[in-house]
Amino acid sequence: MRIIAVIPAYNEEKRIAETIEKLQPLVDGIIVVDDGSLDKTADAAKAAGAIVLRHALNRGQGAGLRTGTEAALRLGADIIVHIDADGQHDPSFIPALVEPIKAGEADVVFGSRFMGLAPVNMPLRRKMLLRGARLFNTFAVGIPNTVTDPQSGLRAFKASAAEKIDFKQDRMAHTSEILRLATRSDLRWKEVPVEVRYTADTLAKGQFGGGPFRIVWQLFLGMFNK
Repeated sequence: MRIIAVIPAYNEEKRIAETIEKLQPLVDGIIVVDDGSLDKTADAAKAAGAIVLRHALNRGQGAGLRTGTEAALRLGADIIVHIDADGQHDPSFIPALVEPIKAGEADVVFGSRFMGLAPVNMPLRRKMLLRGARLFNTFAVGIPNTVTDPQSGLRAFKASAAEKIDFKQDRMAHTSEILRLATRSDLRWKEVPVEVRYTADTLAKGQFGGGPFRIVWQLFLGMFNK
């Protein structure tokens, strides 16, 4: 089965090449969507061997994933993997992530950092934020409470599932939107354990301040703009 990884990237010139190099032995193709970066992310990704698409303006991670997913489908992907550019996700878990799809057991697989493998260097504040996100997703968004990691950005789709999950959120609310669409459909989904590593750089680019409130507002608007 042809596996294509999609990486949305914004100002990741220093880290994108290493992420691509670790991915290359595990997938059949890599698409990097440079989301209006102000540095040389696109050049670094091309030099490392990825197919590079570029947004002229910074539109958000969700928009980058949508652009990359559409391109992967056009390139004949059987399985599409979403993975972050910053090295937070360990690519060595991709075989386990795609195995349920290969085995015909699932259409969508979400990586979970809370299924037996403790996140590395996760601050207490981030743990509390993710617990709050899980409650919000269960009671406000309608995502089953059996989902252990409601904000996982490491996921895999069978091509037919990627075509069916028509997510619209351009920015960080896409994570909850994709989960909601997958779990409220007839698609078969499951979670598998993955390891997530936090560094000062990845934490600096994460959600803080008013970020969670913007996500809630984006989801609220999205529910009424179908």
